[in-house]
Amino acid sequence: MKQFQQGKKKLQKGFTLIELMIVVAIIGVLSAIAIPAYKNYVVKAEAATGLSTVRSLLTNVDMFEQENAAFPSAISEAGASTDMNSLGTLGLNQSTKTLTFTYTGGSLSGTVISLAKTDEGWTCGFDAATKTKHGDELPKSCNK
Repeated sequence: MKQFQQGKKKLQKGFTLIELMIVVAIIGVLSAIAIPAYKNYVVKAEAATGLSTVRSLLTNVDMFEQENAAFPSAISEAGASTDMNSLGTLGLNQSTKTLTFTYTGGSLSGTVISLAKTDEGWTCGFDAATKTKHGDELPKSCNK
């Protein structure tokens, strides 16, 4: 009986180095695909946030213009403050009838989105450098 127990192989416990290296390689491949996609989603979310912030003021600006027969001279007259947390700041240009959102943080830092009032309505646009760099991630409703 003793001789039979000595010939018995010990069962393997744990993973081998090769198995662990395969798992690390698989995780590396998956993260190489996921990280760029995640960055695109971040740009899309930031662009949509800025656009929705500016668009939320359109009704207030239209009402102010209708009641006072003039475009507001300050962003506070449209019912907002200039500072919009760490993402950006709001601006208003009375002479060009334009609302702007300037990104001060995030992946779109330095980018300006603008909504200009024309006779046909509001037109939206990003600056040319932003459209070149982030064209696919920008909201399609504001890609003029």
